[in-house]
Amino acid sequence: MTDRKVQLAGNLAKVEERIAAACTAAGRKREEVTLIVVTKTYPASDVRILSELGVRHVAENRDQDAAPKAAACSDLPLSWHFVGQLQTNKVRSVVGYADVVQSVDRSRLVTALSKEAVRVEREVGCLLQVALDAEESGRGERGGVGVGGVEELADLVEGAPGLRLDGLMTVAPLTGPYAGRPQDAFARLMDLSTAMRRTHPAANMVSAGMSADLEQAVAAGATHVRVGTAVLGVRPGLG
Repeated sequence: MTDRKVQLAGNLAKVEERIAAACTAAGRKREEVTLIVVTKTYPASDVRILSELGVRHVAENRDQDAAPKAAACSDLPLSWHFVGQLQTNKVRSVVGYADVVQSVDRSRLVTALSKEAVRVEREVGCLLQVALDAEESGRGERGGVGVGGVEELADLVEGAPGLRLDGLMTVAPLTGPYAGRPQDAFARLMDLSTAMRRTHPAANMVSAGMSADLEQAVAAGATHVRVGTAVLGVRPGLG
């Protein structure tokens, strides 16, 4: 076993322990929470090791990094999640490899994703990114739709050919009323998910929590956590 594989296996084991402990504390079953490893800035060789270690979900936030990495790992049994802010001029590339786009936050993006998914005959899962630092129907500093825009956007995705409405995603906000209160932010996301499932019952995915706050996300009811640094380590600066 290579040094890197030993390192990643150890880190994965620690993250697994954290998720399992958080599930126990919340009275949840471990299988209710899916780990997505965020592999941004790390090479395809690391993705290959993670696959060998049993990881099945990986995420990227920049298409220029993700597209070649996904191509290099196309033989692996992985689901690829796109989690970054997505410009419409990158949609054609992203739809080529992403199974789920977790950062859907505006109608123009829905239209572009639908058009491309139909063109290449793929079904793409969509999570609406909710900005809890935004005005009611505005957009957040790091993307996302305000709480007041969720219902309309959900209906738009639901009716868009080639797209599947899977649920909601958020990032714990750095500003606004939920700053420094990740568990309250994630609980708010769960409330929104419950409301959305009344009209879109299949959209039951809730993606929340990262390396620093996965326990709070599990406690709130998240179905998916997105962990990068705790698994892959802190990448040294370039240059």
